[in-house]
Amino acid sequence: MSANGIVKGAQKRLTWLGAIAAILAGIIGLGVLFQAAGASFVPQLALDLQGGTQIILTPQLANGKTVTADQLNQAVAIIRQRVDSTGVSEASITTQGNSNVIVSIPGKPDDNTLKLIEASAKLQFRPVLATSASSTASVGTSTETTRTAAATPTGSPLATSSAAPTNGSDLNWVSPALQAQYENLDCSKQFRAPGQVDDDSKPVVTCDTALGTKFILGPVEIQGSDIANANAGTVNTSTGASTGNWAINLSFNGKGTSEFANVTKRLYPLSSPRNQFAVTLDGYVITAPQTNAVITNGEAQITGSFTAQTSKSLADQLKYGSLPIGFNVLSKEDISATLGSQQLSSGLLAGAIGLLIVVLYSFLQYRGLAVVTVGSLVVAALLTYIMVSLLSWRQGYRLSLAGVTGLIVSIGITADSFIIYFERVRDELRDGRSLSAAVDGGWKRAIRTILVSDGISFLAATVLYLLTVGNVRGFAYTLGLTTIIDVLVVVLFTHPMLQILATREFFSSGSKWSGFDVNTMKDIAYVGRGQFRVSENLGAGKAAKASKEATKRQTIAERKSAENKGEAN
Repeated sequence: MSANGIVKGAQKRLTWLGAIAAILAGIIGLGVLFQAAGASFVPQLALDLQGGTQIILTPQLANGKTVTADQLNQAVAIIRQRVDSTGVSEASITTQGNSNVIVSIPGKPDDNTLKLIEASAKLQFRPVLATSASSTASVGTSTETTRTAAATPTGSPLATSSAAPTNGSDLNWVSPALQAQYENLDCSKQFRAPGQVDDDSKPVVTCDTALGTKFILGPVEIQGSDIANANAGTVNTSTGASTGNWAINLSFNGKGTSEFANVTKRLYPLSSPRNQFAVTLDGYVITAPQTNAVITNGEAQITGSFTAQTSKSLADQLKYGSLPIGFNVLSKEDISATLGSQQLSSGLLAGAIGLLIVVLYSFLQYRGLAVVTVGSLVVAALLTYIMVSLLSWRQGYRLSLAGVTGLIVSIGITADSFIIYFERVRDELRDGRSLSAAVDGGWKRAIRTILVSDGISFLAATVLYLLTVGNVRGFAYTLGLTTIIDVLVVVLFTHPMLQILATREFFSSGSKWSGFDVNTMKDIAYVGRGQFRVSENLGAGKAAKASKEATKRQTIAERKSAENKGEAN
């Protein structure tokens, strides 16, 4: 390829890099312009740098019961899943002593996040015995016409006899006292004590979370811990086409599958509202769909008047709502940053010192090529900043001190890449190739090494992210992100820039200030096996120095071989 063709190709890659940066920055700019929630060119900071909100949860147990360490650990894991599902990152969920759970969230969490954390009692399934409103949701294995329940009369006792109830849907659960409690219930007024624990084996009178509908519910028949998974999605027709209607797909584990099959077999033939089952969280009904099929495979779908947001919210409650014990909010308060701006400044100063050392090394070792080094670092820093800002807005990512550490480590990754490339080019020059040919030949050899090196770094970051929690994940996140950016910068900036510089006389002439002093590199060249090729024109001092360097580079086997030859002589 001609020199002009090489330059045009390099300029094209630089243009692509500029376009990528402009598009990413433009997305944030549009968000700021139209005042999208969370859109900003400034990354959000995590709890250790910004402070936030601390919620202390205390377990609510029946009389005589005590909380175990396993229950607390399981509760911490589930609450962490809840918080992560809302998009909040860098949250801290820990235990306090042998009882409380402390949830610390960076910044000021939104109402949905707080409700998801505070609504921390066990998720349970109870059959509906009576309700004051009709149901608009149904559950089945496929989308069928939703059957609307008529409002249940509340003026007369629901029990038909004084006999003992035989199953969860038996109206004999409703005693005159329970009927009176139901009729007198006003959902707009507080009717449950904070952290109230209900008896699983008895019926309850309660309201939905919107405090607009009241219910009489039978005893608990399925625990939320038996839910294997729950996710939101659109309803498909029998041909697989999407209807555009949102639903919640629900699956149970082995125990839950058996229990759910028994419940749906009983509920399906019943009339409204007794064909409904209610899902309660913290004692309040979050959904009460009708049963439109007998479900024996543990795979159900709740349909109704859902939107993308409401279906995801309900799916998250179903998936992450089950805790081994109930909790009450003991306190909620704002907390200050644990590290603060001083520690952040110290971290940034350490990064600046590391960057300065890399730049000085580049000037001393590579002279004029330090322009490419500095340019690569600047471009990588710019892309990283834009990506962190974009992820803060779109994914709720927050930058912690551990994340800053990952960014500092990335300086070394970027420096390692251009050092590998430069040294490969120098090797090509020592073999007598022109600078342009050396740049292309060195690139073919260097890119394989760079990709392997970055691949290992990315793999390590991925493993760390998947196997750890908290701040360590923040370090792994930024390490993985900057590793990807390093590959992008090397391909779309470092290599094209070197191709362009190779056509400039200052570099192609082999000036000693260019970093490609061909004459000097030809005087001394390492040829392997502990040997240097030394030019006859080289002074005695430099030749002796090269001999010492060659001895240092010998392997153990080469040294033993040299010793054996000396003894033989």
